[in-house]
Amino acid sequence: MIVKRIGRYVAYLLIFFFTSTILAVVAFKFMPVYYTPLMVIRCVEQVSRGESPKIDHEWVPIDDMSHNLPQAVVASEDNLFMQHHGFDTEAIAQAYIESRRGGRERGASTISQQTAKNVFLWPGHSWVRKGLEVYFTVLIERVWGKKRIMEVYLNSIEMGDGIYGVKAACRHSFDKDCGDVTRHEAALIAASLPAPLERDSGHPTGWMRKRAGKIVDLMGKIEKLPWGK
Repeated sequence: MIVKRIGRYVAYLLIFFFTSTILAVVAFKFMPVYYTPLMVIRCVEQVSRGESPKIDHEWVPIDDMSHNLPQAVVASEDNLFMQHHGFDTEAIAQAYIESRRGGRERGASTISQQTAKNVFLWPGHSWVRKGLEVYFTVLIERVWGKKRIMEVYLNSIEMGDGIYGVKAACRHSFDKDCGDVTRHEAALIAASLPAPLERDSGHPTGWMRKRAGKIVDLMGKIEKLPWGK
């Protein structure tokens, strides 16, 4: 009797989980994502340090962004974004091999995976969070499509202390609208993304300038994305 009752509760929980998450993914296909779990976490961290919480974020449609921005992040973060279905299996395999050999730990997350994490999950490396990331990545690839994934990614990603999305980043770093940034400026923003709290695209180090130069070169070699101004 108790086993049946527990089984019924588990079934209800699973039905609730799948229904609510699928509805959320469908809703965000059309609705702007104004806040993410990471924004809330950062605000809590700021308050715990005795600081005032700050969120500099403004949603902008991808068609109002410079075409240089999606081109730069794909060149820097995920060359196969337009070809894969959410996961770069070759990069994952290579990262696993290097970790087994005791080499430098490297990321293998695609833009789709990063978007799923940014919008629906929390930072961390637990197997539970990683499993949920896979689940949400599959969902957004099927429901949203590439253009919407890129739009949400560029609007939700952390780009500095309290700065989220390309509109705020371009204003902060270059005093420009995100529709007017050059290839090199977009490349500087992309160069900051692996560590946005440590790298400032508005005050780039020599390493960042060198990295941005490589990204600009890659931008001309990869497939031209059909989005942006």
